[in-house]
Amino acid sequence: MIELRDLKDEDSERLFHWRQEPEVDRWMSDLPLQALDEHQRWFEQFRGDPDQTGRIICENGRPAGFLSLSGLESRHRRGGWGWYIGEAAARGRGAGRAAQALGLDLAFDQLGLQKVFAEVLAENGAALKAQAAAGFRREGYLRDHVIKDGRRRDVVLLAMLASEWAERRDVVRKSLVTSGLIAAA
Repeated sequence: MIELRDLKDEDSERLFHWRQEPEVDRWMSDLPLQALDEHQRWFEQFRGDPDQTGRIICENGRPAGFLSLSGLESRHRRGGWGWYIGEAAARGRGAGRAAQALGLDLAFDQLGLQKVFAEVLAENGAALKAQAAAGFRREGYLRDHVIKDGRRRDVVLLAMLASEWAERRDVVRKSLVTSGLIAAA
């Protein structure tokens, strides 16, 4: 069963270790790998910033990944979105798919956003497929947009509107409930 829970103080070190995992880092472009003290400063700033929020993705009560939303105070009611599964054992078993649905409920139903968008490295076929399966649409392609591992990389812009999630929500959630990935609402 996949659930989202609020961040706790003790999650800082866990997030640091997940972020060091090669399979997580290879798809991240926003922050370079950090030392623990730099990460701790980031974590404290992140938690204290009312413009962003984060949740721990839990699988059967155990932390498995991280989901974040930023831009919460924008008058445009749009939020940047990102997530990853940090625990290797949780990857490829539906945790990300379930976390996306729960995160979209959070973004649209609880936080009142009207749009969620993501920047995904163009090489990350698994993330592009997962986001498309959730209902995200491609809105753009940015060439040489970020630097990762000393190389310029292309980025795909994806987004979903609250109205689009409202149309898909029940079908997606029913599938996840049936498969035992999330609890019924």
